[in-house]
Amino acid sequence: MTRLHNELDLDAYWLPFTANRAFKANPRLIVSASGTRCRTDDGRELLDGMSGLWCCNAGHSHPRIVEAIRRQAAELDYAMAFQLGHPTAFRLAERLAAMAPADLNAVFFTNSGSESVDTALKIALAYHHARGESSRTRFVGRERGYHGAGFGGTSVGGIGNNRKAFGAHLPDVVHLPQTHDLEHQAFSRGQPTWGAHLADELERIVAVNHPSTIAAVIVEPFAGSAGVLVPPVGYLERLREITTRHGILLIFDEVITAFGRLGTAFAAQRFGTVPDIVTVAKGITGGAVPMGAVLVRDEVREAIVDAARDPIEFFHGYTYSGHPLASAAAMAALDVYEEEGLFDRARRLEGVLEDALHGLADKRNVVDIRNIGLAGAVELRPRNGAPGARGGEAFGAAFDRGVLVRATGDIIAVAPPLVALEEEVETIASVLGGALDDLD
Repeated sequence: MTRLHNELDLDAYWLPFTANRAFKANPRLIVSASGTRCRTDDGRELLDGMSGLWCCNAGHSHPRIVEAIRRQAAELDYAMAFQLGHPTAFRLAERLAAMAPADLNAVFFTNSGSESVDTALKIALAYHHARGESSRTRFVGRERGYHGAGFGGTSVGGIGNNRKAFGAHLPDVVHLPQTHDLEHQAFSRGQPTWGAHLADELERIVAVNHPSTIAAVIVEPFAGSAGVLVPPVGYLERLREITTRHGILLIFDEVITAFGRLGTAFAAQRFGTVPDIVTVAKGITGGAVPMGAVLVRDEVREAIVDAARDPIEFFHGYTYSGHPLASAAAMAALDVYEEEGLFDRARRLEGVLEDALHGLADKRNVVDIRNIGLAGAVELRPRNGAPGARGGEAFGAAFDRGVLVRATGDIIAVAPPLVALEEEVETIASVLGGALDDLD
């Protein structure tokens, strides 16, 4: 079969987060997808073990979502989001607020996780300004955290490779230590029991910098892009207690965790910890149309709106905020999640994925396996002098064997769609095990 890439000029497209020279020497092209399967340009079928990129929770090309997009495109393709609105965006905001815990009732629409994070940071600053505490400008992120690729998200993120080439970031950002520790947590099933005390580092940061200078703490409930780093039992609860005591806002970056990945609408519900602000994207539309949102507690929005002296209370937004097609896709995705019971399904599949992944513990070069919800990771021992090479080869070997996973350095992450069958979840782990056998 003639591969499609032979008919394409690959030079113009600069791929994101990709080894471009290596890719263009050996392209991997996806040309169609449905359900849990993708198809390549050479006619091969892949089992999608990553839900696209943590986003296709209802599988690919779900008929309900496809039809909603088609109908909306024919009826209203675009409506300006400044000083105007359209009905579907309001219905979606109402629905998200009803799904969220506690009083996270204000919904601000964005177009990606990166935009959601930058929006959340600006909301935090505006809130403290509105309350007469403009000295609160400092943010606290976490080592190995990922909060998108904008300057704000890169600043509070804690992955060195994402920061090293871009010079100065937001000023006054400090970082909590990461929560992952191989010595004490290796091969944990679900939340590790060791490590809640790591949240107490926030008390030291508060003491050194004074609480009156700190606007917000931002963390992922579990760190997905860094390789499924699972929070220790009690860790998030302790962060909540410390931030509340010092008047600091707590932001959960739920771009990966929201909409069923942990068997609940939001990770905040899984962990019984309510933040002040939640960022979402990815699964909000099932990956079908780019969209993000920021959910904000009533108190925070009301402080900003009530203190405003301009008719426009918050000078921020995007051309495509609440885009009609994205709003329609999101409403359909939420219908699918509810009517097909996909959050419950994720809870049922959690144990299947856990057992299947931990069955790889004796494979050569495996130093850790961890999991929570419908997400897991296998960490490999780095090759001497070539960190990341073994992980990259494992990704390629799994791809060649018909399963799509995600390599982050020497960590292989998996996150099957919520619609996956038990045997498909087991196949993902089995094929990954075979791929590991191919490595030195």
